[in-house]
Parts: sequence; C-alpha cells; structure tokens
Amino acid sequence: MSKNLVYVIEKEKHNEKDLTEILKEHSEIKFVSLSGVDLIGHETEEKIPVRIFLEDLDTFLNGIAVQTDGSSVYLPTIASLDNAKIDLKADLNCNWFIDYNYENIDEDTNLPVGTIKIPSFLYHDGVAVDSRHILLNAVKFFKENTLKLIDEKPECLNGFGFTKDDIAEIRITAATELEFWVMTPNDMRDIEELSTSQELHEQYWAKTRGAVRTALEQSLQMMEKYGLNPEMGHKEAGGIKARLQSDGSLSGIMEQLEIDWKYSTALQCGDNELLVKRIIKETFRKNGMDVTFLAKPIPGVAGSGEHVHLGVAAKLKSGKMVNLFYPTTDSYLSNFGYGAIMGVLNNYEVMNPFITSSNEAFKRLKKGFEAPICIVTSLGRSTKQPSRNRTILVGLIRDENNPLATRFELRSPNPHTNTFLCIATMLMSMNDGIEYAIKNNRSEAELLNELSKEPFEDAMYLQKDRAYRSEVDVFDDFTDEERDKYFGKVPSTVYENISAFEEYKEKTAVLKKGDVISDKIITSFTVAAINKWVTEIEHRIIPDLFKEIKNTKALHDPSNSSDLDISNWMKIRDLRIDLVKDSYSKKSLFKAIKEAIASEDYQTVSDLQKKIYSMMDEIRNLYAEYKRNLLDI
Repeated sequence: MSKNLVYVIEKEKHNEKDLTEILKEHSEIKFVSLSGVDLIGHETEEKIPVRIFLEDLDTFLNGIAVQTDGSSVYLPTIASLDNAKIDLKADLNCNWFIDYNYENIDEDTNLPVGTIKIPSFLYHDGVAVDSRHILLNAVKFFKENTLKLIDEKPECLNGFGFTKDDIAEIRITAATELEFWVMTPNDMRDIEELSTSQELHEQYWAKTRGAVRTALEQSLQMMEKYGLNPEMGHKEAGGIKARLQSDGSLSGIMEQLEIDWKYSTALQCGDNELLVKRIIKETFRKNGMDVTFLAKPIPGVAGSGEHVHLGVAAKLKSGKMVNLFYPTTDSYLSNFGYGAIMGVLNNYEVMNPFITSSNEAFKRLKKGFEAPICIVTSLGRSTKQPSRNRTILVGLIRDENNPLATRFELRSPNPHTNTFLCIATMLMSMNDGIEYAIKNNRSEAELLNELSKEPFEDAMYLQKDRAYRSEVDVFDDFTDEERDKYFGKVPSTVYENISAFEEYKEKTAVLKKGDVISDKIITSFTVAAINKWVTEIEHRIIPDLFKEIKNTKALHDPSNSSDLDISNWMKIRDLRIDLVKDSYSKKSLFKAIKEAIASEDYQTVSDLQKKIYSMMDEIRNLYAEYKRNLLDI
C-alpha cells in the first residue's frame, strides 16, 4: 500500500503543473488543510476539498489569503470579537506533508484518505501575527545583522580563512529531541515503584518490548517515509517493567521514550516537530497506547523535555560550509560562539516566558530530575574534553573531529513549548550577544574570561552580580542559597515568569529589535498565557487536588495504632483542613485562590499557588510515611 503513497511535496513542486499532476495521480488525497500556529502553539485544522483547492490554485500559489473568522486561533487583544477575521496564507518555501487517515479507506483506490498539510501564516488587518512568521522574521533579522556586523568589522573573520566577499549566505540549523510518556489507558502504576525504578536507572536505554517496541519501530519507519531522517529512538529515564499477561501481551505499560531526528532549517524544524508528534500519537494509539507530551505527567518521576539544538554556519560561494561557532584558536568557541551563548544567558529572563509558559512546565523544572533550574552554562573542563554536564540550562555540544557539529543545546523546553517562538527568541538573544562581541572587538580569550567570571566580578556585557558557568553539578554542588546567589533566582509560576517583560525592559527590547516581536505580540502572548494559567488552576488543578485530598483518608485503627501513626495523621488532617475547609472565621486556601483569580489579583494567585503546592508535597510525603507504618493495609 505505502508504495503508492506520496508523503511529501517539496517546495520545488509548489506550482500549478506539478501540483495538478500529483493530485491527478493520487486521487486518494481528498483534502487540503492550511496549518497556521498561533502564539500559544495551537495549530489550525480544517478540511478544504481538493476540488476547491484546484479550482482556486492561483489563490493559494500567489499569496492570496484564505479567510477565516478567527475562531480556530487564540490571539487575545488582536483577533477580538468585533474584529476577529484572520487570513491564512500558504507558505510556499517549506515542505508540505500528506497526512493519511488509515482508518478511512478510499473506495476507488483502496488507499487511506490523505490531506495535504500546508504550513501557513496568519494575518490580521494585513499584519502577520503567527508563530511561524515571527520565526521567519527572526531568521531574516539574524542573517542580515550578522552580515552587517561582518561588513562593519571585517577583522572578526580573522582566523576563519575567508572574507565577507566569500560568503554566499548565513545558514541556521535547528533540531529538537522529543521525550514523551506512553501507557496503556486507565492503568496507572504505583508512583513509588516508578520513582524507585528511576533511581536505580532500570529503564534508561533498556530494550523496548511488545507493543512499545512495535509502535516505536513503526514511528521511526513512518518518519523515514516523510524524509525526516530519524537518528535514534530509545527508552528514557522514566518508566517501569510492564506486566506479562497470560496471552503473552503486556499490560501496565508506563514508559518514557525519546525520538531524535536530523537537523533542518529553523522554520522546517518547527514544522517537522508538529508532524512527528502527530505520527507518534497515531502510531501508538493504533497499538493500544496513550501518548502524553505533558512536561510532567507523573509527579515524583522524570518529566519530558524537548531539547532544542541551534547552530550557525557560513556557506561560502565555493560551496564550503564553515561553522561560525567553531574556535579559531585553542578555545571552546569563536567570538561569534561566545557572543551567542552569552546573549542567551544574559537575556534568558525574557526568553523564558515563551519557553516555560504553563503550570505543567514548571512542575518539570525541579531539582533532581535533570531539568535546568537556573541560568548557567557548561563548556567543558578543558578544550579537549567536551562537556557532559546535564544540570545546566544551555550546553555546548562539540565534536573535535567534526567542526560543523559545534552547536548549543537549550535544555529547558518541553514538548508543549512553542518551538517557533523558542528558536526566534534564541536567535534574537544570540544576535544581541554577537553584536556585543563583534562591535567591541572582543577576542575569544576575553569573552571566555567574561563568561567564566565570578559573582560581583566586573563585566562589560554580563551582569556583575552573577556567575554564568559551572563545570560541576549545580544541583548537588551548591546549596539552594548559593545557587540563587550565583546564578539568579528562577521563577516558579507562570505569573512570575511573564512579569519579566516589565521587570527587564531593556532585555525585552532585545526581542523587539527589527520589530520581530512587537509590543502587540508581547501583549497578546501575555494575556493568553495568564488566561491559560488561571483557567487551569481554577478548573483543572484545584479540582484535581481536591479529589486527591479527599482520597487521602485515615487508614489506622485507633485501637491498634502507634503514636507515630496518630501524629502523622493529625499533621495530614491539619493540612487538609487548611487547604479545603472553610469556616466562619477562616477561609481555605482553595477558596482564597479562587477569589484572587476572580479579582485578577495575579500576584496573590502566584503566591497562593506556591503555598498550595508546597503543602500538597508535604501531604504526599506524610501520607506515604503514614501508610508504610501501617501493618493492616
């Protein structure tokens, strides 16, 4: 069957002749869908019959917009009720994918019905307002500004072996690593069992079995068909061994997996990721398993990250590629490379709202789970020893035998991070640091010294009171107080994070250069993030916590229990009352946070959320200790 299917329509074929021919030969392709991505990562989805697409082919190919009422996208303060019309314009300069429905077989061809997914841009009142276009503008700004800097300071290329006149173009490459959890539906396993397995590293890179192995292999095979060049699929840190049923099948599946694929251009990287998620979801579902891309679906065990890799090279007119981050002396990085990583570190406070934008994301960023909790990098303990530090925010990836492999890995994103906005903010921040390094004629040695500075040591670009580099474990080798002092105190709620736009206005201005991320976009994103934050708290988090608290019941027999059993239960009871029980004289924390949401007192909401989470952690720990000490349950 698959031999008769077409999976990709490359940009070279986005013309009337080729498209008409493809659709004539593949009558199983019945629909076209314009796919735009709003500011919080929602992807538009609709079904336009191929007949209409062919009749209006000029409209699609000549940049004429297809109109919608805006109900399928979330752009608060932009697409308002009195002006909600959104125009979708097809992107002709990227791959179009065919999304096949293997549960709907075309009667004439006996092939699955296909839909052409066309990545698109969203316009409101003639202005692009979508995530893909923001990244497109960021890429354009970065490339143009890099060439401008080289033109102004040609000596910055000394040691690279070429000049400005040799450059054909600046190339940006990007890739993501996708982690996710798979499980059999409605079959939860014991959290303590999961936590113990993770602590013992029992599942990390272990062999996949049964339906998980089948679905993983099928996912990788499907990615090959789409030309995504998968590089690896394996078990991650989380998970436990499934139960073997009498018929040989497995139940109680709960495993964490990771899939990696080849790098591409920045915009294509984001499009590819959306496709990979769709492939994984559908493939595992067909094999009887649920997939979740939540950042922290299971408390107390590993969350799921989506590390983003970014590199920059100069393509010369000779065809040769030169990595602009690779050092020209015996150093870790070039002046471009040091500037880029310093730009990310110095401006991360205003990048972070676009990367960690949900309640779920903050659950993942906790000490002890290999997720970054502070703004710090690692370069390696020597230039001959590449870094393997997994506790930092952004790391340097190097291969002495392959200069083109030198790149940065941002470890804070999760599978629900808007990758388009993540890469856009990385590029704008990198540009800021590179501009500092080049305009001030800073050498590789001088930039390394600044990046390696101690707290309160003077610096030209980085903040004086901070440190930015660590070659040791930032979880275990620093106390909480030292970590906050050296690397800055990190936000722990969506509101604390989003407040960075106002708190660090000079850094926010970095993102707005070239009007890449406008005030209108930042306002809309802020409103969307805050609305999502409080809605989740009020209608999902609080009800779920209430159910958890109600299920935390007394289990001991008063006539046959120890003083420790009674003491533990009394502590738990007092915490439960403080959280959920109202009286004439005292308001519960659950009621207080709902009232704060209603009055839009977001600072109080943020403070109460942290307090509630802390008390819930205390309840869970106490209840686990309480149950372990009972003999009759």
